[in-house]
Amino acid sequence: MKSPTDILGRLDEERRMVNLEIQKTLVGKPDRLYSAARHLCLAGGKKVRPILCILSCRAVGGATEQAVRTSAAIELIHTFTLIHDDIMDNDDMRRGKPSVHKTYGLPTAILAGDLLYAKGYEICDPKTVYILAKATSEICEGQELDMSFEERTDVSEADYMEMIEKKTAVLLRAAAESGAVIGGATEKQAKSLASYGLNLGLAFQMQDDILGVTADEKKLGKPVGSDIVEGKKSLIAIKAIQSLPEAEKKELLKILKKKNNPESEINTAVRLFHESGAIDYCRKKAEEYVKNAKDSLKDLPKTESREDLYRIADYVIKREL
Repeated sequence: MKSPTDILGRLDEERRMVNLEIQKTLVGKPDRLYSAARHLCLAGGKKVRPILCILSCRAVGGATEQAVRTSAAIELIHTFTLIHDDIMDNDDMRRGKPSVHKTYGLPTAILAGDLLYAKGYEICDPKTVYILAKATSEICEGQELDMSFEERTDVSEADYMEMIEKKTAVLLRAAAESGAVIGGATEKQAKSLASYGLNLGLAFQMQDDILGVTADEKKLGKPVGSDIVEGKKSLIAIKAIQSLPEAEKKELLKILKKKNNPESEINTAVRLFHESGAIDYCRKKAEEYVKNAKDSLKDLPKTESREDLYRIADYVIKREL
């Protein structure tokens, strides 16, 4: 039985093909702009989204080669969102290295993000343009929701779920659905893979939230608790606020309202997250969405690619970075 935690390592050849396509695409002048655009794209990363596209294509009978360009396009669009996200959050680090705007300056970083966005649509399969465009507009909506939550104390679990669906899950949905369409899926198969991607994306973000307060900082590639410093409202924070006694709730809200919290306050917030049971609650919710993702695959043909999609679902909630 193959371990779910080694699934992405076994797909190194697919990742290599995507990286080669990205390298071919991101060549041009001025050098500084294209260097900024390549900064994160080729800085490692798990490439989950492009791999989902390739596996979904194969799961419905398509070939890897059919999906490589669109898989690379999805990674370019994803990286565009990361660059702009780092600018809005003023994050110094991404994937263990200085963020694009810290390395190249704000104006070039904005242009690099815009370039990646445009190049993504330049190289994607024409059949997937609407799927990717719809996801990209939803990502913008999700990012605005995320930022608006920072000033609010009344964010509900339903609000959070809407935000992460748009900000994170829709691009995984688009990756799986695009791969299905390219591979010649039936309408039912395409819907099944879109459902798989969406549920996987919800679980992925919840696991990210958990890792954001529990992971080793070197593995995480950014400071543990950075979302607390920014006042982000994760499901963990929302559930802790609902569950804590009044005194601890006030203490947590005070920390979450502040910017640039000292390490002692971040540690206090993390302790309260544990004591409230919020981290365990989030973990159970993530497991539910992983189950939903797996259930979406049951009507697909029994192939190695379908099994790999099952393994990626398991990986999402077992990963440590």
